[in-house]
Amino acid sequence: MISHQDYKEVCQQSIEMCEAAGLLLTKEDKEKMTAADFGLNRIKQEGIQILTMFETDRIAGKILVLLPFQTEPEHWHPTVGDDPGKEEVIRAISGELYFYIPGEDTMEHGFIVDGKSTCYTMRHEVNMKPGDQLVLPAGTKHWFQAGPSGAVMYSFSSKVTDLLDQFSDPDVVRQTIIEPEPSK
Repeated sequence: MISHQDYKEVCQQSIEMCEAAGLLLTKEDKEKMTAADFGLNRIKQEGIQILTMFETDRIAGKILVLLPFQTEPEHWHPTVGDDPGKEEVIRAISGELYFYIPGEDTMEHGFIVDGKSTCYTMRHEVNMKPGDQLVLPAGTKHWFQAGPSGAVMYSFSSKVTDLLDQFSDPDVVRQTIIEPEPSK
């Protein structure tokens, strides 16, 4: 569970990072910014902030934001019924982004979250700078982490099935629970 205060803080920080990257956000966009802590209760270490720009039955576009050194846990988008799984294109907008995918261990810039070496098994590092793009076929196990200034990126994908994502960390709970706002 994430505290209401932490939730508001990471969402506001993410809005500011988007605007600093030159993205024009409407009042409605700012209200739609959300955060996921994956039930790990360490949002600033393991989590992500998400602004869904559009979502149809077939495609979706999101802005993803990682705070400095924040990590999205290792996961993959599985086959769902007749659907082969979500395909995703990540395009870096600002900051430095370390992406980990299958392949030879080339980890140089990022780090494994303390105590989680069995939960972050992909070690092939793709160091993404603004303008760089990475295509993730359906079912590709991956995780990513921001550098010291955080990272803002676009995610364009086929049909969103995020609540069905599979995670290497058995403690992950996909549905984020936010404490109620304290009474005034």
